Amino acid sequence: MSDSNTTHFTNPSTFILLGIPGLEAAHVWISIPFCAMYVIAILGNFTILFIVKTEPSLHGPMYYFLCMLAVSDLVLSTSILPKMLSNFWFNSREIDFSACLIQLYFLHCFSVMESGIFVAMALDRYVAICHPLRHSTILTNPVVTKIALIVVLRSDIFILPYPFLLRQWPYCRTNIIPQPYCAHMAVAKLACANTHVSSYYGLFVQFCVMGLDVIFIVISYTLVLRAIFSLPTKDARLKTFGTCISHLCATLVFYIPGLFFSLTYRFYQHVPLHFHVLIANVYLLMPPMLNPIIYGVRTKQIRDRLLRLFTHNRTSQGSLHTLNS
Repeated sequence: MSDSNTTHFTNPSTFILLGIPGLEAAHVWISIPFCAMYVIAILGNFTILFIVKTEPSLHGPMYYFLCMLAVSDLVLSTSILPKMLSNFWFNSREIDFSACLIQLYFLHCFSVMESGIFVAMALDRYVAICHPLRHSTILTNPVVTKIALIVVLRSDIFILPYPFLLRQWPYCRTNIIPQPYCAHMAVAKLACANTHVSSYYGLFVQFCVMGLDVIFIVISYTLVLRAIFSLPTKDARLKTFGTCISHLCATLVFYIPGLFFSLTYRFYQHVPLHFHVLIANVYLLMPPMLNPIIYGVRTKQIRDRLLRLFTHNRTSQGSLHTLNS
């Protein structure tokens, strides 16, 4: 192990993922809530996809974007959780250099994609509330398809330089990554070259891509709230605002932990490393787990379809039991 840590190499064959430094003895216990969050994310997002696919009344722009969000959450959580759990359970710490680059590509690509999906959802809410009579003519299926392609291509284009930049650096310090998954700057810090290009480009993606997404969402909801408050009755205002609650909650769950993580990482360097790593893991796993719960609880159409599904299953089981009797 010590040789691999000190040998000079251009491209390392493997990296060593430490997991959560300082809490190695508690890895098995820490894995329990992470595993539970992953299982909930898998079941919840597949349920969302199944309900939207089988319910014709949900075949509209908002629910198409919700399906994109579910797929993004599934890929995002699956890109890091299986390897993380194998580390915690079986002490499987090694990851191939190319596999590490692939993992960080999927991690950052689908994070940016998720941000873009929230922008698309904000656009849908803006059109639905500010231009309700033109919603079906503005957000037609071809337009929704184009928006989805833009969201996907944008994330691919902006994140694709990450692995290419990291592959060109020489690595001669160590091959140990002090966290349970590969991330852009965690790998860049191991290079023994001037990696300012990677650092500046990462900040560009963070502030000029995802930052602009936040600005667009804020502007759209400013216009939405203005339209809501101009409605004549309180009931109409509450009913209209209720159509935005799910999206607002999911957006806050995605952006607020990320802001908290960025602030603690950049300005509170005295905070223990294991705290930073834990916060980063929670930040990545919380949205995939909570998004289907938020939309399942707050969206009447999804909630009703889910209740009908369970009621139908119970009725079918009761009928089968009666026939067998």
